[in-house]
Amino acid sequence: MEAATDDHNKTRKNSIMSIIIDNLSYIYMKGSPLEKEALENINLTINQGEFVGIIGHTGSGKSTLIQHFNGILKPTSGKVVVEGINTSGKSLKELRKKVGLVFQYPEHQLFEETVYKDVAFGLKQLGQNASEIDKKVRNVIEIVGLEENVLEKSPFELSGGQKRRVAIAGVLVMQPSILVLDEPAAGLDPKGRNEIFGFLQKLYKEEKITVIIVSHNMEEVAKIVNRVIVMSSGKIVMDGNTSEIFNDVSALESIGLSAPQITYLMKRLKKEISGLRDDIFTVDEAKKEILRYLMGDAHD
Repeated sequence: MEAATDDHNKTRKNSIMSIIIDNLSYIYMKGSPLEKEALENINLTINQGEFVGIIGHTGSGKSTLIQHFNGILKPTSGKVVVEGINTSGKSLKELRKKVGLVFQYPEHQLFEETVYKDVAFGLKQLGQNASEIDKKVRNVIEIVGLEENVLEKSPFELSGGQKRRVAIAGVLVMQPSILVLDEPAAGLDPKGRNEIFGFLQKLYKEEKITVIIVSHNMEEVAKIVNRVIVMSSGKIVMDGNTSEIFNDVSALESIGLSAPQITYLMKRLKKEISGLRDDIFTVDEAKKEILRYLMGDAHD
């Protein structure tokens, strides 16, 4: 089912395209007894400056899809073009400068003695000079919301949320124009989750890059993204802005997903209070709507 409106599609057509996917299919272990089609006939355009959430059950194809964005996986058929680069071609070095991909639990890949060395590692591999590296490392640490005093600490001394941000800093320091994150808050406590999603929202607003996140948490997706892509059994089944997708509760439930819990609460309240909006997807929105109703009711 396509949830996007005509206006939404027109906006996309008039935007600069970051990623164009044309009839993409991907088969794991093709030709073997374990052959499995993970993606089937995916057609998708993601525009420069969008903040996109990709949701779906485990096995729906989310992680397989994003691994095509920087050439880790290559299409079995069809094509993926990222900022003019065909990912099946030979320009992988240039492609990976444009697309920063952060896997689940990226802090497991931290290995240097200090945060500074870890964040600077990729730049050193490119042969950049020390003063340029220093400038970029200190700038990116500020972007991810950490104090400069962490730079000389071991990354293993930090909290889970801080480690996650250091790992993301190691990707951001390469200055990608597209940042892709697979379950960016996985395994973190509520404080760490709030820190990461708050940082991502701030990063998107201030750095003007394209951000794509994969998440199974509907509340977190609803709070920060402006477009939602829903996958099921290797296909895109819904695609639209956040309110369009999460307001179509029956369509989500038909594939075993759900809207944010606050949406269900607001829909129940609307049955008792007809003047209340129920197209609400975050706690902050719900609070504002209830206060609006109460204040309006008080004046009547």
